Amino acid sequence: MAVGDAMTLVALSATYGSGGRHIGEALAERLAVPFLDRAIPATVALELDVPLDDAEALDERIGAGWLERLLAGFGSGEIAAPVALPSGVSSAADFRHATEEILLRQAASGSGVILGRAAAIVLRDDPRVLRARLSGPPERRARQAMALSHIDHATAQRLQRQLDYTHATYAKHFYGVSLDDPSLYHVVLDSTRIPIEDCVEILAAVAHAFDASAV
Repeated sequence: MAVGDAMTLVALSATYGSGGRHIGEALAERLAVPFLDRAIPATVALELDVPLDDAEALDERIGAGWLERLLAGFGSGEIAAPVALPSGVSSAADFRHATEEILLRQAASGSGVILGRAAAIVLRDDPRVLRARLSGPPERRARQAMALSHIDHATAQRLQRQLDYTHATYAKHFYGVSLDDPSLYHVVLDSTRIPIEDCVEILAAVAHAFDASAV
């Protein structure tokens, strides 16, 4: 990509309740590029010859406490996996590696907004990728989740604790990093205080101004 061209590849990391999916979808539309979220498990299923339902179920387990239980098993020395993996996938590492391959191929295309999937970590050495983080104070994120997902406060708080911990554990276990490390990102936004539509415009402006040649 030549200097001055619009940057169209964004790795978006989002805490629970920060509006990551809403911002990611709107940003992809604004930049006229693909949005990768649920599309990644579907592609992984195809490449591993795993039924789509099984791959999505595995992905949900990773994102909703599955990794936490898996790591607890590792820590206690238990051999048995806490959940049954779909046929064609022998471990969580297999699923991670397959997902990484999809991320790397998407990066090679130079186009897309990728939400989660540790994309900001996997693609951190690719100078063409704009890496952004969405977060905010826990209570404000819980209240925003209530409004966006139409859930009650207790449910929002429970999901926030569960998913934030799971994602942090995933990043630490597989990549040895903290998702809260600002050096992973070019942009960090508090999307509980900056309106979602303004977050989209900010990220779009940064993406267009992004200099992929900068060291």
